[in-house]
Amino acid sequence: MYPLRGTVRHYSWGSHTALAELTGRPAPTQEPEAELWLGAHPVAPATVDAGDATVPLCDLIARDPEGQLGPDCARQFDGRMPFLLKVLAAEQPLSLQAHPSRAQAREGFARENAAGIPLDAPHRNYRDDNHKPEMVVALSRFEALAGFRPPAETVEFLRDLGVSEVTPYASELGDNLDATGLRALFTAWMTLPTKSLVGLTDAVLTGCGRYLEARSGSEDEFTAAARTALELSLAYPEDPGVLASLLLNRVSMEPGDALFLPAGNLHAYLRGTAVEIMASSDNVLRGGLTSKHVDIPELLRVLDFDSVGVPWVRARRDGHERLYAPPVREFELWRVALDEAGTSGPATTRIGGSTPRILLCVQGTVQLRCGHRVLNLQRGEAAWVAASDPELVVQAASSDATVFVATPPARTGSV
Repeated sequence: MYPLRGTVRHYSWGSHTALAELTGRPAPTQEPEAELWLGAHPVAPATVDAGDATVPLCDLIARDPEGQLGPDCARQFDGRMPFLLKVLAAEQPLSLQAHPSRAQAREGFARENAAGIPLDAPHRNYRDDNHKPEMVVALSRFEALAGFRPPAETVEFLRDLGVSEVTPYASELGDNLDATGLRALFTAWMTLPTKSLVGLTDAVLTGCGRYLEARSGSEDEFTAAARTALELSLAYPEDPGVLASLLLNRVSMEPGDALFLPAGNLHAYLRGTAVEIMASSDNVLRGGLTSKHVDIPELLRVLDFDSVGVPWVRARRDGHERLYAPPVREFELWRVALDEAGTSGPATTRIGGSTPRILLCVQGTVQLRCGHRVLNLQRGEAAWVAASDPELVVQAASSDATVFVATPPARTGSV
């Protein structure tokens, strides 16, 4: 067991306050801080304080994959850490994006290698050969676009906007209420010539304004979607992602709510702070709402138009614990609430298992005891626990302490 120091990633959409406040640093920060990476991805590995040395987590694992990951995990994932844990802090919308399947990632990675595209090239799509299913659990109110809305609901929404320029598109989707219809509409909007795109977008935004005026004081998914399109247009004028946002589920999450975004799921996080966990990959296909590289043909190739509806993850509750277990082999996430006085929850919990674990304290203070080692975690601090470490005891050192535990799924199905 070692203290784990995350790596802050600076992107334009990040927050000047959220990560600094979480980790006890002065705020606001000079640069926006978008993500805190807690993992072994070589692009930005976290580091462990191992005695007198500070070691990248990827190097620690490489020295002893079976000891750090466990024999089963090391064998299954070729000696590599299977997941990447992040804290995400969005002050501005992220790009409209999706992630490839494992087969798509392997093919795309090999294709770009063969083309001689450097791994750090701005126009590179595939920076590794892994898929990137991901799950996000809200720490604050969190706003997102996630997955395609059921086509029949989208037809209703588009018709309610009362925009004559949209009527042919709504009618065509209404005649094809399936993945084929969604693909046709999305492709048409994302590939419009600039002049046609600007004209249609202006008409749609005018319709969104009228729609909101007519429903002043009411709030539902459709009004939220119309408002989001107007907000996105201010940051990204003449971007096809503004139109595409009207086809997606507009989601508002409260702390503890979770979404799972499998391969091919189109999404864009809008604002808020969350814990995010994913397969250890940095592969992103972007379609808009960004100044970064956009590759619409490649995005269309990986998108899943059959997946509709909000991709909620329902946590399994067991007293003071919540288990978020999406259908992937790389990760699951536990949220454990403890109370030093034992009034609002137990003061102590035990975490066994033969898998690697990352613990992140998001509220209060906890003490970790693992064999002869003792480690205190305050809010915003993390720890690495190897598969070969003895049973871990987590004890609250304050009231209302909350810890997230990230791990590959254990065969027993429990922490």
